[in-house]
Amino acid sequence: MSEPIKHIVIVGGGSSGWMSAALLSKLLQGRVAITLVESEQIGTVGVGEATIPAIKLFNHLAGIAEADFIKATGATFKLGIEFVNWKTVGHSYFHAFGALGRQWEWLSFYQYWLKLQQLGQALPFEHYCIASCMAQQHKFMPADANRPQSPVSEIAYAYHFDAGLYARYLRELSEQRGVVRLQGLVSHVARDEVTGHIRQLLLDDGRQLHGDLFIDCSGSRALLLGQALGVGYDDWSHWLPNDSAWAVPTEALTDVPPYTRSTAHSAGWQWRIPLQHRTGNGLVFSSEFCSDDEARSQLLAGLTTPPLDDPRLLRFTTGKRKQMWWGNCVAIGLSSGFLEPLESTSLHLVQTAITRLVNLFPDKSFAQANIDHYNLLAATEMEQIRDFIVAHYKVTERDDSEFWRYCRRMQVPEPLAQKLAIFLAYGRVHRVADELFREDSWVQVLLGQGLSPNQYDPLVDLKPEAQLRDFAASTAAVIQSCVAQMPTHQDFIARLMAST
Repeated sequence: MSEPIKHIVIVGGGSSGWMSAALLSKLLQGRVAITLVESEQIGTVGVGEATIPAIKLFNHLAGIAEADFIKATGATFKLGIEFVNWKTVGHSYFHAFGALGRQWEWLSFYQYWLKLQQLGQALPFEHYCIASCMAQQHKFMPADANRPQSPVSEIAYAYHFDAGLYARYLRELSEQRGVVRLQGLVSHVARDEVTGHIRQLLLDDGRQLHGDLFIDCSGSRALLLGQALGVGYDDWSHWLPNDSAWAVPTEALTDVPPYTRSTAHSAGWQWRIPLQHRTGNGLVFSSEFCSDDEARSQLLAGLTTPPLDDPRLLRFTTGKRKQMWWGNCVAIGLSSGFLEPLESTSLHLVQTAITRLVNLFPDKSFAQANIDHYNLLAATEMEQIRDFIVAHYKVTERDDSEFWRYCRRMQVPEPLAQKLAIFLAYGRVHRVADELFREDSWVQVLLGQGLSPNQYDPLVDLKPEAQLRDFAASTAAVIQSCVAQMPTHQDFIARLMAST
């Protein structure tokens, strides 16, 4: 019988390192020693972070109370993303969390909406989604499970927060649970001559750090998995050509909206992430189609509040490691790969990597079948998210720059091509069971980007038109009535802060 893992070593701090430490220390309950080594000489990205609703599950599993989290990280609430200039310049749409309309028997609401739209009798899609209506009016409240027949029972939300403050908060929590933090730089990685596994790390001051399981959270350098173990990288830049970003914090917005804004530019897009104490901003762009100076100027011209610092330039290559677990080393965060933060999935990939590791936790034998299964699940997840992001670029009517013409012409991965063809035929969304983005997300983005189905589901015609009109009208009316009674986003945060 193989020996159990007794010591986990995490290399790198930041959000990915301290999320790993916080969740593992909570779930393993002190049965495994955890050491995290980081250096203050190596900075982290540290921008305002936007998330998806699954982050609430992470915080719950890590034992984090929502009010404490909101206060510690300067967080605000997020109901979705507003996309500006993606279909055409001047056009906007909203990708909201949660349900769209109401399910009616076996068909999703949007199928009925497609018919009403063809008849010229439908309101804009956002009117039938409670999160979209809340976002437009800057309202917020959490879901109310005590009203199961009301749209308020289906409110889904995530957060915007300061990633640096989040890492600091998680560090304090982790150290309270026994995680040992070492300050230092890794100067050498010693490997076992027989297995090739990592045996120990040598720090720059001569200290030796032994471990059984090593977690690489060293960022895009991939100090362990990439540099020491030589695991290669799958480059996806032919599908996602953006390779650079300028990032800058600005003053807080006067009226903080409960959503992220993504504004498309001639060779990329600009984010705006509203926090309580400041606003996170950045412009993601392709250096092949736009110079650094031009992108910097576009970012500064698009700011809605004064900058608090000079913009910082970041470089990246979209893609993933060929294996995210090799031997006794697992890469989590940027060391495992990178997808641009268009749909706020960066921390979600950290979260799923940690929980996947717990679900497939090894012993010292490090069975290859277990590792292979982890790598299959991790690769599939990243590929599915990649395809969702690629769809934002491929499905567009923009033809005003070389960048957008390239995106419209490019060949996309076969699974995405099939999704687009199925949606174009009858407005149907083909998903596999564990795929992250739900049917409602695909529908909002594809319709918002301008992909109009040739036909709605034929079974819609089984319903009389008058019933369809009444069904849609009552759905929109109930949603508007619910939203009218909600507090504003800022008032809700103020009350929450006052209660802690």
